[in-house]
Amino acid sequence: MDLQLTDKVAIVTGASRGIGRAIAETLAAEGMRLVAVARSRGLLEQLAENRQDRCLVQAVDLSLPETPAGVIAASIAAFGTIDLLVNNAGATPRGDFLTLTDAEWHAGFALKFHGAMRLSRAAWPHLCASGGSIVNIAGIGGRTGSAEFTIGGTVNAALLNLTKALADRGVRDGVRVNAINPGGIATERLRTRVRALAADRGIAEDVAQQELARSLGVARFGAPEEIARLVAFLASPHAAYCQGAIIDADGGQTRTL
Repeated sequence: MDLQLTDKVAIVTGASRGIGRAIAETLAAEGMRLVAVARSRGLLEQLAENRQDRCLVQAVDLSLPETPAGVIAASIAAFGTIDLLVNNAGATPRGDFLTLTDAEWHAGFALKFHGAMRLSRAAWPHLCASGGSIVNIAGIGGRTGSAEFTIGGTVNAALLNLTKALADRGVRDGVRVNAINPGGIATERLRTRVRALAADRGIAEDVAQQELARSLGVARFGAPEEIARLVAFLASPHAAYCQGAIIDADGGQTRTL
């Protein structure tokens, strides 16, 4: 299927590793020009290697209030347009609600929610001009509460509501806004959980991974590339009637409506 993305411009946050890295590589393979955003300059420069003038590196901290507008300005200066914004950056700590600090709550919202909100606001006029779209990477914790994931679940729920609100505005302005809720994806973050379980139970890591998957009610964990391909589809004209859609890509873990 030709996704008709060649030479379009995509901003991908959290692009240095994991799901964000897979999204950036998949969109580049579809012929898109990239603005790769993360804190880790070295990893971003590896991503940009051999892509010549088709990848702009932005090694910045999106939790700082002034940074998102700067990323948008740099993107326009480099490419003249923005066709897609993928808000993927932001990881939040797990833990007992009673032990999580105010600083951890502030940090969770500052990067994943406020960073996405500010980027969307700064990019909006350019997305209106290009007829572009936004894809927010939230997470199934925003739909199903969990005692050990209070920060992440709350931030994801806010991001999903923002998706719906911006999609409502986007009907009038010609900007499509959708979201993806990944479940358990085989990133380094998940591998860390698997290693901890293996050490705690005294079992091999592959056995621990199978047990963790079974405890979540899924047959396996997903690959970052599976999320990336969904992003590419949502960015394409083939998804032109998707507006305010929230797609659970979780292997069936979410069983509620």
